[in-house]
Amino acid sequence: MGSTDVAIGIATGKTWLKVPETLRVEITGELGEGVCAKDLILWMIGEIGADGATYMALEFGGPGAAALSMPERFTLSNMAVEAGAKTGLFAADEKTRAYLEERGRGSDFREIAPDEGAEYARTVAIDAGALEPMVSAPHTVDNTATAAEAAGRKVDQVYIGTCTNGRIEDLRLAASVLRGKKRHPHTRLIVTPASKEVYLQAAAEGLLADFAAAGATVTGPGCGCCVGVHGGILGDGEVCVATQNRNFQGRMGNPEAFIYLASPLTAAACALAGEIVDPREGYLGA
Repeated sequence: MGSTDVAIGIATGKTWLKVPETLRVEITGELGEGVCAKDLILWMIGEIGADGATYMALEFGGPGAAALSMPERFTLSNMAVEAGAKTGLFAADEKTRAYLEERGRGSDFREIAPDEGAEYARTVAIDAGALEPMVSAPHTVDNTATAAEAAGRKVDQVYIGTCTNGRIEDLRLAASVLRGKKRHPHTRLIVTPASKEVYLQAAAEGLLADFAAAGATVTGPGCGCCVGVHGGILGDGEVCVATQNRNFQGRMGNPEAFIYLASPLTAAACALAGEIVDPREGYLGA
């Protein structure tokens, strides 16, 4: 809910909702090397538009959705709103159960799945195996291109973290690219774990040391510079590649700056190159 919706709820004790229609996203295949769940959701938003699922529920299903890890599912659900949706849904399965059990909440598990013969307002089919690393160019999330098509744009800052891609799996991916390397001299690199749990785990695994050795500034957990209120506000005309969910004009604190959205793999590769690159071009497996 937005701030106005919350304020009305506080003032009146009520809110009004309609049951949304559902847009089914049928995913087949598995993500290829160098391609992340972030690339999948960026491609989809570019395909249907920033208003393509307005006041709808996005339901992700199919064998490709079942193959995704819980953090990958979180990334897709997190960005459902960037297509105008009210929510992003996955069927609860054994991966869901295991995730809850790992956190001492196994008793909360309920098997929830679409009704047989459920009707959908629309279905979008995605072959995950055919996807490439993607970016969203300024200043809208649906202004998408492959990283190869955007390659060559000078990058002043790379930001890895946020609620969208600041989980331990995301930091492991970024560290796999950065380990033993140095960021480009003209490109700042900021890493912000999404939570205290992620921060401590990343420290225990040596990931924070890897980032520091690569020339990154590692901040305390939280939103970081995504919302333009922390260290990392961009200068006039500067370009940032970020793993966050939005690249609206002024999002990171300066309306004269430019934000590209990308996966942790792509962002880390851009930090090394000092420009937008396809991470498959010599940056994987470092």
